[in-house]
Amino acid sequence: MKTVRTYILAGVAAFALTSCNDYLTTVPKDAMSPSTTWKTSDDAEKFLVGCYDGWEDGGALLYWDAGSDFAYNNFPWEGFTNIGNGSLSPSSPGWSFYDYTIIGRCNTFLENVDKCAFSSEAAKKDLIAQVKAIRAYNYFRMGFLYGGVPIVKPFTSAQEARVPRNTEQEVKDLVFKDLDEAIADINTSPAARGRIAKGAALAMKMRAALYWGDYQKAKDAAQAIIDLGLYELDPDYTNLFKLAGKDSKEIILAVQYKSGTRPLSTIGQLYNNGDGGWSSVVPTQKCVDNYEMSNGMTIDEAGSGYDATHPFHGRDPRMAMTILYPGCDWDGTVFNTLDENVNGKKNPNYPTNAANSSKTALTWRKYLDPKTQYADVWDTEASPIVFRYAEVLLTWAEAENELNGPSANVYAMLDKVRTRVGMPAVDQSKYNTKDKLRELIRRERGSEFAGEGLRRADILRWTSNGKMVAETVLNGPLTRVTGTIDNTATDPTMRAVVSGTSKVEDRSFQTYNRYLPIPQWNISDNPKLEQNPGYAK
Repeated sequence: MKTVRTYILAGVAAFALTSCNDYLTTVPKDAMSPSTTWKTSDDAEKFLVGCYDGWEDGGALLYWDAGSDFAYNNFPWEGFTNIGNGSLSPSSPGWSFYDYTIIGRCNTFLENVDKCAFSSEAAKKDLIAQVKAIRAYNYFRMGFLYGGVPIVKPFTSAQEARVPRNTEQEVKDLVFKDLDEAIADINTSPAARGRIAKGAALAMKMRAALYWGDYQKAKDAAQAIIDLGLYELDPDYTNLFKLAGKDSKEIILAVQYKSGTRPLSTIGQLYNNGDGGWSSVVPTQKCVDNYEMSNGMTIDEAGSGYDATHPFHGRDPRMAMTILYPGCDWDGTVFNTLDENVNGKKNPNYPTNAANSSKTALTWRKYLDPKTQYADVWDTEASPIVFRYAEVLLTWAEAENELNGPSANVYAMLDKVRTRVGMPAVDQSKYNTKDKLRELIRRERGSEFAGEGLRRADILRWTSNGKMVAETVLNGPLTRVTGTIDNTATDPTMRAVVSGTSKVEDRSFQTYNRYLPIPQWNISDNPKLEQNPGYAK
């Protein structure tokens, strides 16, 4: 069995042989390959790896929550600060996802694969299906973030390449067409870790349908994944985010990295200053507030037991599994981000003591714990998860509730996710209507997937009182807690003694921020591109 990594350099080298029409980022810069290639199935495999190389960015996945109320990006030049606080513009769009590189590679593959000789038609169909899934995923991502974007084909001149945007519906139609064709022909089991197989292609369809509001299609895709019988919840939630958990049966697809060859350095950017990191992306107190109490009640419910002086006490276990909070045990010491000085010395993790200290007094725990798993936090093999089975269960529950309201099956799906981490089953007497259960399902997605890059899309697609949820949660000041650490407390959740809050930044979200601005340089290259409404040039 040949792994993706075996082919990576060969695939990229093959693309390097292509001539380059360096005229427009809207279309692929890779032209047709020389006649000396596209002869054998091995050639096709190598070009397939070129399609995988960058099909998704694991670093972006770890940054994406900073575009939501759940995280904050400390350094504007990294690309997510202005997405989170609403200051983005065509000339300063933040991290740009308007990119046709992978789509161009996929188009090249699909144009030329018929020239290759295969030992079996099934093997050929499987490779084509993988490429169609990759192309669909990239169109889906751009379509959801920007609306209608050009559906491109290879062009022979710069003039020919200047094409207008297709409608968002046309992009949706292409995405589902590609995915349906891929699902029909793709293998059930992946050739190697990181390769797309039937479960991953179905997961792409499921998420695209959910994000675009087609609940029946989302539920059907989720059910098809369940029916495969290949995936299950990992009994240890934390295992999913460790190197040792890369082969967990919960993971449907993750972005693969290789130390020394193609490492993921973003991990170093997530650690706090005291651990030699940058605190580039950190969770917010709003993220903490989303977690229920361990008894299943929200922090603002009467009788929940919530104490604002000790806000980390008695919470959903996933909070401590996801976030390094003030007072928790960490790497043989107490994680202290509240005291400006510790033992008579300047505290490197106090928010204002260094540029690299977390400005929210919080740090992600996912992918960082244990620190000893990395010989070098800047050269890691961490593989950020794109799809996992918990998303399938929660998507099924959300879609079914939106279609038909509460049912025993919806509760069962939710309970599987909740009880896995020790949370109580859903109180069916309290969450007994579609509206009430919707609130719980949304909160459950937040608690389950915090730090995994799904939150921005959720608050864009969800509405409440006739407005996008983002209009509520992304308008106003972002704050952190202040106080001190009581080192005499043996319970880590009781060590933080919170006395107030401090502002991190002001945030704003306008209705037109539903879509990102197309970068001005792309419009300059292609004058036929129209900017999204609301964004001045």
